[in-house]
Amino acid sequence: MNKVFLIGNLTRDPELRQTPNGVAVCSFGIAVNKRFAGPDGQRGVEFFTISAWRQMGENCAKFLAKGRKVAVMGELSSRSYDGQDGSKRFVMEVTADEVQFLTPKQDGEQSQQVDSRDGGMQPVADDNLPF
Repeated sequence: MNKVFLIGNLTRDPELRQTPNGVAVCSFGIAVNKRFAGPDGQRGVEFFTISAWRQMGENCAKFLAKGRKVAVMGELSSRSYDGQDGSKRFVMEVTADEVQFLTPKQDGEQSQQVDSRDGGMQPVADDNLPF
């Protein structure tokens, strides 16, 4: 079984491309904190490259940005290619089956104060929904 579950923050803005056949693919990187601290007391970070295809990729490109938190479920895959210098390069990446946006999209809106009188609930406009 090849299944990966990751929660992390985007390290860069998503990049949307089209294959020669017109299929959308979105690539982005995430940083995931390690669970335990090392001998020096510091918690390390792992970096992963994520690929999301078709409609899911288009949604990732539209609603995600650097620093946003996401949950990714998918499959770890490896591939190789020849670099410009002629050397063989190996790449490990996660091909996403599911991406959940954990940070709400704000479109440059200023953060809003939570009013305790309304139980902390705030109205949400339809264009702020990721679906």
